[in-house]
Amino acid sequence: MLQTSTLSFCSITAATTSNNHHHGRIFSDHQAYLLSLMSHCTSISQLEEIHAQTLRSSTSSNHPKDLFLHSRLIHFASLTDIDYTFRLFRQIDSPNSFIWNTLIRACAHSPAHKAHAFALYHEMLNDGRVAPDKHTFPFVLKACAYLFDECAGKQAHAHALKLGFASDVYVNNSLIHFYATCGLLDSAKRMFDKMPVRSAVSWNSMINAFVQLGEFDLALRLFTQMQTLYEPDGYALQSVICACAALGALSLGMWVHAYVLKLCDVDMSVHVLLSNSLIDMYSKCGMLEFSKQLFDRLPRRDVNSWNSIILGFAMHGKAKMALQYFDKMLKIDGYRPNSITFVGLLTACNHRGMVDEGRNCFHKMVMDYQIEPQLEHYGCLVDLLARAGLVEEALDLVSDMPMKPDMVIWRSLLDACCKKNASIELSEEVAKKILESQDCCSSSGVYVLLSRVYASAARWDDVGLIRGLMTDRGVAKEPGCSLVEIDGTNHEFFAGDTSHPRTKDIYQVLDVINEKLGSMGYTPDVSQAPLVNEHEDLKHNALQMHSERLAIAFGLLNRKPGVPIRILKNLRVCNDCHEVTKLISRIFNVEIIMRDRARFHHFKDGFCSCLDYW
Repeated sequence: MLQTSTLSFCSITAATTSNNHHHGRIFSDHQAYLLSLMSHCTSISQLEEIHAQTLRSSTSSNHPKDLFLHSRLIHFASLTDIDYTFRLFRQIDSPNSFIWNTLIRACAHSPAHKAHAFALYHEMLNDGRVAPDKHTFPFVLKACAYLFDECAGKQAHAHALKLGFASDVYVNNSLIHFYATCGLLDSAKRMFDKMPVRSAVSWNSMINAFVQLGEFDLALRLFTQMQTLYEPDGYALQSVICACAALGALSLGMWVHAYVLKLCDVDMSVHVLLSNSLIDMYSKCGMLEFSKQLFDRLPRRDVNSWNSIILGFAMHGKAKMALQYFDKMLKIDGYRPNSITFVGLLTACNHRGMVDEGRNCFHKMVMDYQIEPQLEHYGCLVDLLARAGLVEEALDLVSDMPMKPDMVIWRSLLDACCKKNASIELSEEVAKKILESQDCCSSSGVYVLLSRVYASAARWDDVGLIRGLMTDRGVAKEPGCSLVEIDGTNHEFFAGDTSHPRTKDIYQVLDVINEKLGSMGYTPDVSQAPLVNEHEDLKHNALQMHSERLAIAFGLLNRKPGVPIRILKNLRVCNDCHEVTKLISRIFNVEIIMRDRARFHHFKDGFCSCLDYW
């Protein structure tokens, strides 16, 4: 017997009377009673009992009244048990569009059943009795996006156009999301541009598409346009915060933070999401203390909150703080760490050269929490071991990995061979594996490191061979690029750049810097200068025009007392620029915060927070 303890007889009677009155006696008392029970159903076993009573009272599953009852059954079943939903669906002779859409929607929202969504859509087309409507395509396209099924999504797009949904805002929003998820940014942008009517969701989807595919400047420009039409909601703000984090756009990020504080009606789950994004943003903009304060004051946290602050400590080289907060996560909030948590811990240990702690974290992840190591975890541990001089142990770890090493792992090993003066035989062994890997042959950084290995052994013929391979394979060295934010505006510099309006002033400041460096007895380290420049003077000149030096010179031109110069660099800082930046911080009494490809460096009073280990 179905338990209805939460629903009194009087309330059922009232609901039944109200239902019958509302529908003009369309439903019998018993049918209205079953509908009322469905709305209070809390388990699949209760739903099965309602289903049994529905079958006893039904005359035909095709009767409109009975079809509606079955559609409601399918709706409630789809929220808990998709397999049972399918069994219900197969008992209906002529399902209507609502029933088809309900089942497709259930599959689209279930990771284990997403592939069934498009199959159901095909079955619906082949059945021919009911045509897809505007509610069908968003669910189908969501499943195609999740599966990265470009072909199926394009088929659904073509059919939506054929059925006359080219101007439907919901279908178009789903198409933007589908194309962006599949990496087809131009197609997503065309959909957005052609929309006759856009909703706030349309703008949010396009902004998020730009962010997901790395077009952060375009995302911020579109956000500026959106503000003239709509008040940004939590989802738009979350995308903008991510763009600010990627660009190091601190001023705009702080404005968004202030805007978030004014939001009164934002859902708590969205508020936690925004807070986590802000913690990440402040960390990536060099404001670690802001991240910590924001985290410590959160009224509610989730595991991603802890991951955000641990990763923040890691990228700033605060390994002990990362480990301390990991202990707090376990003891105070009682959260179970996940894969990302251990990426943060291993990264933190790596940036401080804490080999024993790194090994312990890896062991704890596998043995205590049964988390299967991913490529990122192996990469952190390999880099930690290799940079500590344990190249042989790192190679043993690579050989035991259940997956193929990627370019990052090979670069870590090669870099260690260069810095630790490993034997040329060992370096060649690593080099050979890299050249045999098709996944690595397009990375300029790998070839540069290979050149340095051979150059260090004075094997110039092999250096020439590497250069020839780069030419043959069409590999070009990635140009150095640095951003510096001044009064809310990012200024971009490339190595040897002369395109900035204040180029003359910038190079004059560089001359002053070089003069002061010379008076302090500075000698350039040309070991990482471009190998194509074989003369020492040419190498020295190339170092002087690295992108971060131009950015620092511009920062000195525009600096305000007590305000750090913040640099965002796309590559790792070289040895010479690292030493020069330390000296500049002492000579000009300025704090310089630099984020390179791997981590943060805080330069002050002639020292760096990395303690020259990076």
